[in-house]
Amino acid sequence: MSNRGPSYGLSREVQQKIEQKYDPELETRLVDWILSQLSGDSGASGVDRPSPGKQNFQEWLMDGTILCRLINSLYPAETPPIRKISQTKMAFGQMEKISLFLKAAETYGVSRNDIFQTVDLWEGKDMAAVQRTLVALGSEAVTKDDGYYYGNREWFHKKPKGNRRSFTEEQLRHGRSYIGQQMGGHRGASQAGMTSYGTPRQIM
Repeated sequence: MSNRGPSYGLSREVQQKIEQKYDPELETRLVDWILSQLSGDSGASGVDRPSPGKQNFQEWLMDGTILCRLINSLYPAETPPIRKISQTKMAFGQMEKISLFLKAAETYGVSRNDIFQTVDLWEGKDMAAVQRTLVALGSEAVTKDDGYYYGNREWFHKKPKGNRRSFTEEQLRHGRSYIGQQMGGHRGASQAGMTSYGTPRQIM
């Protein structure tokens, strides 16, 4: 990408492997979702569609503004997680907005393992990781089904919900005693015929 120099040797091989994970078809779906999500009920996102391609996708997102608007759109308008989205061309300010998005995405429910690093986007080091985070965010939004997801529900898989069970104190007490009975008892047991540890065996 334009924010870093060429890589050589081993680092180039690693970078090539990372770049091979990038999915152009997934890029199209993510752009469609982001535009749908930002438009919401109004039908107008106020954001232009980027030209296809990984570098264009990176440049579209790298200042952090679209990402901040995206996470805010998943909440009620009165309680956005990022209250002020600054408009700045300064590198520090742009990276700060990306960091705010990542923190808000984790709070929303995205696993830390699915969160990309700020430099992955801002320097274009791993755009596949950026795709992974956005897919995880979309899946969380579809799973929550709280009325703030906009777009085709087929774009993301719905996460399975855990089958949580609750028990009364009486049921828990009964369960503990039942386990104890399964382990057996020691009634009638004795040490008759046993020799103490270290005592030599008598051979008759």
